[in-house]
Amino acid sequence: MQAGQSGQDARDFRHVRAWIFDLDNTLYPAHCDLFAQIDVRMTDYVGRFLGVDPVEAKRLQKEHYRIHGTTLTGLMKLHDLDPEDYLAFVHDIDLATLAPDALLSDALARLPGKRFVFTNGCRNHAARVLERLGLSHLFDAIWDIRAIDYRPKPDAHAYRQVLAKSGALACASAMFDDIARNLVEAHALGLTTVWLKNGSPWSSQGPLHPVAEPGHIDYETDDLAAFLHSIRV
Repeated sequence: MQAGQSGQDARDFRHVRAWIFDLDNTLYPAHCDLFAQIDVRMTDYVGRFLGVDPVEAKRLQKEHYRIHGTTLTGLMKLHDLDPEDYLAFVHDIDLATLAPDALLSDALARLPGKRFVFTNGCRNHAARVLERLGLSHLFDAIWDIRAIDYRPKPDAHAYRQVLAKSGALACASAMFDDIARNLVEAHALGLTTVWLKNGSPWSSQGPLHPVAEPGHIDYETDDLAAFLHSIRV
């Protein structure tokens, strides 16, 4: 469970007062497979918006994600896309696979300070997911793609925006994400980093850089609730 690159005690999070969590495949298990639904709808949107067949739409969707950090950002930069129409469409998914997790709820509730969701997706989607998980009351704010000026993780601007909006000090913050490269800039800014190592195929897609090295990840776990229950706060 410990990556241990920071030299800190493996259980010591007593310095943390801002707890920043990614949403998809982080606050719920990857096997719920919500992102598979989103992926299908992104490809469908790209195909209809650009007037291309499904194979080309899939290629372009992945290309935009790899180069620009999200498919949305690529479409906005290259094709002047209306982000609200896109976000509403791709996140219109079935959440039936989600269920409340009492262990995770209890683990989050014991964390001192404030808790935030920081997602490259949509705040409306995040709010629906949190409601389904029974976690809405535990978070102080949701920072989505709009809040970071459509400059998604791992763009350094995104992390600075979240710290500024939350009023949090990097040295007193911890970030949890299932995509290792998203922790590189967080670590560089001084946040304590935790990688949700879930084996999801979505975690290995997207931008090729930055490349996460062991030194960028302070801790890793495959069970968020158990990890949060185990730390010193």
